[in-house]
Amino acid sequence: MKPFRFGIVAGFAPDLTAWTAQARRVEELGYDTLLATDPVGTSDPFVLLGAAAAVTTRLRLGTFVLADPFRDARALGWQAQTLHRQTGGRFELGLGVGRPGAEEQTQRLGREFPSAGERVTRMAETIAYLKRTADRPPLVLAGGGPKMLALAAQEADTVTFTWAPKTTEAEAGSIVDRFRALAGSRLPDIELGLNLMAVGDEPSPGIARWAGVDVPELVAADAVTVLPEDPRRATEKLLRWRERWGISYVTINSGYAEPFAAIAAEARTAGG
Repeated sequence: MKPFRFGIVAGFAPDLTAWTAQARRVEELGYDTLLATDPVGTSDPFVLLGAAAAVTTRLRLGTFVLADPFRDARALGWQAQTLHRQTGGRFELGLGVGRPGAEEQTQRLGREFPSAGERVTRMAETIAYLKRTADRPPLVLAGGGPKMLALAAQEADTVTFTWAPKTTEAEAGSIVDRFRALAGSRLPDIELGLNLMAVGDEPSPGIARWAGVDVPELVAADAVTVLPEDPRRATEKLLRWRERWGISYVTINSGYAEPFAAIAAEARTAGG
């Protein structure tokens, strides 16, 4: 089993002062990674991650995840390699085929939004280009569909599973088992991860707007997207998921950075 890693998906910050303060705080809380969405509000994640790198020393930085349809492979390769080198290898490149709203964002950038199958094909071409560079950052792929899982099984250094908010352990286990079978002999070399939506059971208007369900409903469904606030109970779940599925990398949005830091500390003490 791989050791646990824990990361924060950064929240919107109105300026670089607030953004860099957030990066420092994430490092102080002991997290392994700070991740930027694409875009962060209306800002480019590469610019903000460069600023975060300048005010931290240990914290790894990544994209969670870049929407491949937004990006030109050559420009992306240049940006990723620059950040990788300038941070001394602290950058991790996360790629995906597009989150909700990606179609509108792509159209605003003057680009056509490909079909689902075309997006996976295009991503495979982007990855092939990136792999031709000698010094590239680790590659994190996010997905839950059959085509993305197959691509991640072939190419990813880390895979982050994406599933519906109310996904149960049984449903998640089916997806993970499918991926493990696809990965075959590569499985020991791939880090498996998931992104949580919440800690605890308090309502969250933001999550309700984004996901269409609120946190109490997710708790009632026993969804894998929520952990108990009690660090010991949460750690029991994390240890079970790592033992059962091999999932060792867990991330959550910055609104839960403080309570999740206590869970991360407990999990490291209990399981390494």
